[in-house]
Amino acid sequence: MSHDPPVRPRAASECRFDEISLGEVMLRLDPGEGRIRTAREFRVWEGGGEYNVARGLSRAFGLRTGVITALADNEIGRLVEGLILAGGVDSSFVSWSPYDGVGREARNGLNFTERGFGVRGALGVSDRGLTAASQLRAQDVDLDHLFGELGVRWLHTGGIFAALSDTAAETTLAAVRTARRHGTVVSYDLNYRASLWRATGGRPRAQEVNREIAPYVDVMIGNEEDFTAALGFEVPGTDASFAELDVRGFTSMIDSVAAAYPNLIVIATTLRAVRSATINDWGALAWSPGAGVVRATQRDRLEICDRVGGGDSFASGLIAALLEGEGLDTAVEWGAAHGALAMTTPGDTSMASRAEIVRLAGGGGARVDR
Repeated sequence: MSHDPPVRPRAASECRFDEISLGEVMLRLDPGEGRIRTAREFRVWEGGGEYNVARGLSRAFGLRTGVITALADNEIGRLVEGLILAGGVDSSFVSWSPYDGVGREARNGLNFTERGFGVRGALGVSDRGLTAASQLRAQDVDLDHLFGELGVRWLHTGGIFAALSDTAAETTLAAVRTARRHGTVVSYDLNYRASLWRATGGRPRAQEVNREIAPYVDVMIGNEEDFTAALGFEVPGTDASFAELDVRGFTSMIDSVAAAYPNLIVIATTLRAVRSATINDWGALAWSPGAGVVRATQRDRLEICDRVGGGDSFASGLIAALLEGEGLDTAVEWGAAHGALAMTTPGDTSMASRAEIVRLAGGGGARVDR
């Protein structure tokens, strides 16, 4: 059953960008099938929770996207910039921080990530202290020019960037306020990471920051841990892992979130049960006032190549459908299908095409396409 579009973005003809992401872009160093501790070579990718959405919307769906971030102006920063451009993402709003030759004042983030296999889970080791992005200030970007004069249909940001520093949290708040003032749809992925909040106050600080941002958000994305840790909402009636909990319990939590933040137009989440690093049960659900709760096709025992970025690809699939005026039922199917496909390839970012996503969302399978 198709529902009316829950989101009505600005017209594409009056905007320079379909979507802009605000977040840090890191250099991922991937040891392939091996391990970080025994690696002798690494393959490099670019990635970042918020940026991955912009890249997916560009490469998979052909939309005009950009990223607001900062990089230290050295060879690593220029490598990251080249990867951003190869991903079809506009780099005009990258702020370049002077590099002092050592990285005492500003540096570029590195993310060493193992994919995992079988009983060995994926492993990430971040090296991102004092990065240029963590020091990005709202005044470093002319937000009124971007959202007002150039025009942006959709802003996506999230809790990973907001957790990097007090400065990043302030920049996030300024961006969502400015975007909303100019009629831009705002999505926010709560993406709670305990390791990022530990040094700045833990869960209490995360909730303080996210509760200040939430009133300016239209589309809120997160799993059960995210809503609990980042906003303080408990899922009633169960202490099971999120992928195992009764969906009725989550629906009850959605009611609480929607009551606390009546500005929310869509609330969405992925459903994942980890059987092993390479076998996951995968699904998603979403809510809007008009459609209620809708669920995507459940894909049990999904085979995984690299799970990193699956949630970001869910977000970009969901956003792409909503930007095209689709109903929530279609949007959650596109999101779940895109996330599933993104996890079949290495790296943080999607290698899927729009045709593949729409085909899988419509019930297509893995037969040979000749």
